[in-house]
Order: sequence, then C-alpha cells, then structure tokens
Amino acid sequence: MHPLRVWPGRPYPLGATWDGRGVNFALYSENATKVELCLFDDVGDQKESQRCVMAEHTDMVWHIYLPDARPGLLYGYRVHGPYEPEEGHRFNANKLLLDPYAKAIARLPKWSDALHGYSVGDENEDLSFSSADNAADAPLAMVVDEAFTWGDHRFPRIPSHQLVIYELHVKGFTKQNEAIHEPHRGTYAGLGSHESISYLTELGVNAVELLPIQVHSDDRYLQEKGLTNYWGYNTMGFFAPDPRYAATDDPLEVIREFKTMVRNLHDADIEVILDVVYNHTFEGNHLGPTVSFRGIDNAAYYRLVADDPRYYMDYTGCGNTLNVRNPRVLQFIMDSLRYWVTHMHVDGFRFDLASTLARELHEVDKLGAFFDIIHQDPVLSQVKLIAEPWDLGEGGYQVGNFPVGWSEWNGRYRDCIRRFWKGDGGLASEFATRITGSSDLYQWNGRRPHASVNFVTCHDGFTLNDLVSYDHKHNEANKEDNRDGADHNDSWNCGEEGPSHDEKVVRLREKKKRAILATLLLSQGVPMLLSGDERSHTQHGNNNTYCQDNELTWLDWSSDESESQLRDFVQQVITLRKSQPVFHRRRFFHGQAIRGLDSLDVTWLDPNGEEMSDTTWNDPSVRCLGVHFCGGKIDVDEYGEPIIGDHILMLFNADHAQETEFRLPSLADGKLWQRVFDTALFDENGTEITQNTYSLKTCSLVVLRCPVEEDEE
Repeated sequence: MHPLRVWPGRPYPLGATWDGRGVNFALYSENATKVELCLFDDVGDQKESQRCVMAEHTDMVWHIYLPDARPGLLYGYRVHGPYEPEEGHRFNANKLLLDPYAKAIARLPKWSDALHGYSVGDENEDLSFSSADNAADAPLAMVVDEAFTWGDHRFPRIPSHQLVIYELHVKGFTKQNEAIHEPHRGTYAGLGSHESISYLTELGVNAVELLPIQVHSDDRYLQEKGLTNYWGYNTMGFFAPDPRYAATDDPLEVIREFKTMVRNLHDADIEVILDVVYNHTFEGNHLGPTVSFRGIDNAAYYRLVADDPRYYMDYTGCGNTLNVRNPRVLQFIMDSLRYWVTHMHVDGFRFDLASTLARELHEVDKLGAFFDIIHQDPVLSQVKLIAEPWDLGEGGYQVGNFPVGWSEWNGRYRDCIRRFWKGDGGLASEFATRITGSSDLYQWNGRRPHASVNFVTCHDGFTLNDLVSYDHKHNEANKEDNRDGADHNDSWNCGEEGPSHDEKVVRLREKKKRAILATLLLSQGVPMLLSGDERSHTQHGNNNTYCQDNELTWLDWSSDESESQLRDFVQQVITLRKSQPVFHRRRFFHGQAIRGLDSLDVTWLDPNGEEMSDTTWNDPSVRCLGVHFCGGKIDVDEYGEPIIGDHILMLFNADHAQETEFRLPSLADGKLWQRVFDTALFDENGTEITQNTYSLKTCSLVVLRCPVEEDEE
C-alpha cells in the first residue's frame, strides 16, 4: 500500500465515516496518551500494512482524515496509555483493537492467549503484562458506504396495542425450511424471503423480535467444548449486523442483505424489533480479553468497583457492566440505537437486562439519564421500547416500574398463566388481573395495557411443548452436568416425562397447549409468541439452549397432523384477536358503565352464572371462572369514530379432573351465544348454543360470541 495523505479530520461523527471524498476516523478515549490507526490490505494479513498516528485530539476524541481511503478499507486501533489494572487502566499498545463504532466487521476474532492484555498463565494473572502482538487474531473493522435504495419504503408504524410479536432466531427460524432457496437458509435473506414472509403473514403476526443480530463473540470456553454462543447475548459490534447470518461473504453486502430483509418485512406490514444488549460487552471480567473497549479506555467504558478498580461491577452475570454514568458511553448507546433506526430502519428494541441501564449509582433509578435521553430524542422516543425489567443486581427486579413510553416483558404474567393451567389453586384473582392487562403493575403511573408484553415461553426456558411434557430440565447437551438453567419452571409433564405414546397423555398435552396459546393471544396487552410454539417445537427438555446451534434449536418444518392443527388453531385465534377490538383495548377495564351505555364493560362470573364474590375470588379451590366482555361501543378511534365490538364470553376450566356445567349469561332479545372455539373440541366452531349452560371440559378454554347489530351501537 502506498503512503496515504493524512489530514486532521473532525471529532464527530465517531467511527469511520465515508463522505464521498475520503474517510474520517474518530475514537473516544479519555485517558489514552497516543492513538494509532492501523490499516490492513487483506483479512488474512498477520499484521497491519500501515500505521497512522492520530495526532489530533479534541474533547477527548482522537481523529484523523484520510482523503485517499475508500469503503472496503480494513482497520483497527492501537491505543497507548498506562497499564495499571489496580487503578482501572488496561492500555496495551501490543493489542489491535476493534472500533466500537464499526459498521462492518470483516474478520471475527480467533481466540488465542495473545488477545489478552496480560500474560495468560502468569501467577500474577491480570497484573502481569503481555507483550505479544495480537494483530493476526484480532477482529478487523471495515469502512462502509451507507448508500442503499429504499425505494418507496415506509415504516409500518403499527399501534402498540395492535402488535402480535413473534420472537425468533434468524438462523433457527429458516435453517431447515426446505421451501427456502438453500443458500439463503439460516440467513437474513432467508427471513426476508417470500416463503418466510408468507408464513408469518398467514400466521397473523405483525412484528418479529429478533434474538441478537449485532455481531457477537463466541466465548472461548464454549468453543473449547465444541459449542457456540447461539443466542448471541455477548455483543462485540454494536453497529454491525452479524455476518454469520448472511448469505454473502462480502462484509459490505451483509449490510445490504439486512436492509433488504427489513424492507421486505415492512412491505408485508411486519415490524422488526431487535433484541439488544447494552448492559455489558463480550470482554468479560478482569481476566477477559482486551479486544476493544477495555484497551481503548477501560476506566471510561466500564463500571469499576469504587474502592478496587481492578475489578468490575457485575450486574449482568457476564463479568462487566457498561458505565452509563459516563456521558460518552451514553452517547455511544444512543448513537448505536439511532443508527439502527435511521440507517437500518428497524422499528424498535427489546433491551436485555434493562434494569442495568437504569443504575446511576447502585440502585435502579427509573428517572436516570438513560431514560431522560431516550424520551427527549426525536427518533428513539417514537419507536417501540421494550424492557426486560430485571438484572442480577440487588433490587434489579423492576416489573411494572419502567417509565411511561416503555413496555415490559411481564414475568408475572408468565408465572401466573403457567401456574393456572398447571392446575395450581388460589390464582383466580391474579389470573383475572393478568389477562386484563396487569393494571396493578402499569396503571399507577398512567401507562396503558400495551405496557405489558405478555408471554408464557420465550427463547430462555422451556418451549411450550416442553412446558407440558417435562417436570425437570434436561440440559446435558450443554456439558455443564445439568447444573445450568432454571430449576423452577412451573411445568407439568401430564403424567409422563418426555415424549409419550399414551393417548391420554398426548390428548391432555395438546389440550393444554391450545388453552395456553389462546389465553396468551386473547389477553390484554401485547402477546409475544415464541417461534415454533405454534408447531409444537421441542428442545427435548433443554431449558437453556444458549449454546446449541443445531437441530435442537432449529425449527423442524415437517408437520404431522397434530402440529398442523395447532398451527391452524393459532391462526384462528390471532384472527379473532384482530377482528374483535375488545381483545386489544387501548385502555384498562374498570368494570364500570361505558359512557352512553347501561351495561358494564366487563363482568366476571362463577360457574353458576353469578358475578364473582369476594369469597369466590379468594377460594384456593377455584380453578374455573368466566368473563363477559360486553359488546357495543368499545372505544373511539383517533378520529373520534366509535369502535364497535361483539359480546364475548370466555370460560376457563383449569381443573384436570372435573368437568363443569357453566351457566351462561342471558342476552337481550333472546339471542344465542355462538361458539368461536373450544380448546377441547374440533370442527364444531360457529355452533349456536341453545341451552343455558355449557359443558366445560377439563383443562379447557371456550370462547363464545354474540354479534352486535348496527342498531345496537
């Protein structure tokens, strides 16, 4: 490579920015004494071909401009400064470092001792110093050209209360689908294909929540065991889509492939929500590698123990915590989030261990700077914001405590629904609260039902099939002697552990799956369906498949009759949810007369058809109840026009032994209830119920409706 011309450049924007004439490089480091930009000719090179000293230093940002540089240029940094771990500083210029703002990562790291800033195996551990050069093994960033033809693209902008989210893994969802062009299976192109999108639209979901697609690192200890970090909660490149999920080998084309996927999903009115990890990085604890942030400015990027900064505050269980108290680190997070919205056109984010981001000192502070910045940002305040409202630190369980504008994974919903359909007693009151939006958690500060993202299963834990098939976890494939994963799952195997040929057991499991799915999809709030649950996907009892990139986690697209029936049932229930506005209300129920109507908006019933009494609500033996959602004027739309819905009656019987004759509430003018579905029956939908009672089977859910005529509005 010929010597490049070097100009001073600018401190903003951070990262490598191609402006059509050349490339500006800017790197934040508060405590560095010198920074060198290292250029590579090829991803296979063992060392850099040129080093350029970044002599300009403005507001703690080192910068340089190369007028001869172009997109496709490979680069990294060497950052000089004190190596004083006991003071929180871990600079080591022998280590090539990845740009935190890298838009494309052309080479992933190859694990070796040289990636560590200290001498691995030394008795002084990280207090020792490594003089080994890691350039042959370190990741390499690539300069990108952001140009992309979006055409007449538009964001779907689906109102939050109308969302039906489908949580999926890009690779796992498409890897075994033989309908997809073989080179595209397991990739962004596969998810954006006609075949995938047709499946999603036919199912009825209108948002996909993607497990982490930002470039992640496969932990060294997993690689040594022949495993990988399949889920990807170990982020290395916060601006770059992971090339391992691309059909192309060209790092620049990876970005275009991701954008094409988003555009295709948007064309089908499906939103894209990213599961993101801004609470920690892949560099781990004090014995982890020095690959990026640690070597650029350890004391600035990470939360260190105040009286012993050799060590990290670890609220995540992953070894470190990003220092959101530092304005530059907050800027980094916000720049990353905005980039995914403005350049990649995603519709929102689900924040892993979001409570960590709210820790300004030690306690979780919902009024912290992170939330303040999000709420005033003209871009980020308008997208979907979903919190996983807990972390591993003291006081980290914050379900219900996030600010207005945020939705939350509702862990209390999950636990209650699991226990209710398992057959536990004493849950009637909480069950009623959870399926009507968990107003006890979200109404107190002015939030709406869509603040509750309802789920029964997710990537972390049993699949729905395994929830009704296993009493205990079976995680031996993870090679941790079955010690990993949750021991308390609120699951029941229905009488036999694992796969069963007992027809009675199989029937009970299928009935329970339908009841749980119908409950989830018809609850107030935002339902989130785990990919594959509608197809009875099994992980054979493994409830912690974070390291299983294989057939255990990849969806099996072959279907037997029962799996096809379950998928068709899910389609039917989602269609019902969308067609009946009472299932996606914008406001909470109050059990009071709606203005202009004489009837209550919701009435809870016991099997005698009487309104539930305080005694009945508190009876630990109660496992059967009903709810009548009154039809007519449900709400008004944004233009003030009335929203009209039918009368809906839902009957629940979680008892595994006793059928119940449920007395039905009377309808005006002698009208009859019509069965929409009964999770215990097939092929009898639409039947009018001529009797005043309904035989409610064990472990089943029934939905009845009575159409509201125009003159009843």
